[in-house]
Amino acid sequence: MSVFTNPNRIPENYGLRIAGGLIAFFLIMKVAGLSNHVELRMLNLVILVAGIYYALKKFKQTHHDHLNYFRALVTGVATGAVGSLVFSAFLFAYMKLDSAMMQDIIDNSEMGRYLNAYIAAFVVAFEGFFSGFLVTFVLINYIETDDVADPVDKEV
Repeated sequence: MSVFTNPNRIPENYGLRIAGGLIAFFLIMKVAGLSNHVELRMLNLVILVAGIYYALKKFKQTHHDHLNYFRALVTGVATGAVGSLVFSAFLFAYMKLDSAMMQDIIDNSEMGRYLNAYIAAFVVAFEGFFSGFLVTFVLINYIETDDVADPVDKEV
């Protein structure tokens, strides 16, 4: 079984999909010359929400329509963390290869003189992790989860 078919590897599967979406969006914005528009980063949130939502939906589907609240929290946060870590690793490599982009960030950021590729990649991972946590928290209050008091293996 691969990462993409194993029901126990849902965070890795959908985290890689999130990272792929974020990388594709970043490259499209770079090619289109829109990478300096910070407002477009809000669309990263749409990619993150979609990835975590489908990960939770897949978990529920592959586990006999059961999704415990706390298991959903772990699955969603892990999915967001995998996506954010892979995307931040990509950005780190990209900033190391494209020194003009890193210099542009340094020149146009208020904290720019303190930034380097390591710190910028860490900030992206940190921001992505907590965005994933917030998105997961909102989604698991939207998605129907099992009641904590109901036993899964016994009929009441």
